[in-house]
Amino acid sequence: MNLEVIPQLVIRYSIFNILFVLLNLSCAAQKSLTPYHEDLSIHRPKFFIAKDTTQKNPETDPVQAVVTKPTRNVNAKVDAILDSIDRFNLTKRFVDGFTIQIYSGQKREDAMNTKQKIIEDTPELIANLQYIQPKFRVTVGHYFTKLEAQKDLTRLKRYFSTAILVPEKILIK
Repeated sequence: MNLEVIPQLVIRYSIFNILFVLLNLSCAAQKSLTPYHEDLSIHRPKFFIAKDTTQKNPETDPVQAVVTKPTRNVNAKVDAILDSIDRFNLTKRFVDGFTIQIYSGQKREDAMNTKQKIIEDTPELIANLQYIQPKFRVTVGHYFTKLEAQKDLTRLKRYFSTAILVPEKILIK
């Protein structure tokens, strides 16, 4: 063994031991002969209950309904805003959503085979074959949230290991 390396090893070993001892001492539980106790009741809020001098019998006294008239009524303003939102939503034709992509590649035959396989394995799902130059895509389903798509995605992962969830615009019917 090289003699120049030995002092470096001794220094590293001693530093490691010192750090180990310090770490153990700092993490040791502090034992005390008397248990810790602190009275926090002075910080609690004080409530005073007013005593009711009149005794009411719930069986004989009828329950009186208290009718309060609304103040600061904003129904007209809210209705106008909701109508404008409704008009805006009627003009929208697409909404952001998700679809499951099970194939993406340049071979048309592979795309057709994948679509045929999805039709055979899961007939309740409708597969779409798209050609977006330069590749073919086979997608399944239209979902508004990732949570809705997750159930079908986990089921399709068994047949198609490359299935992924992709964002897409969904046509509102």
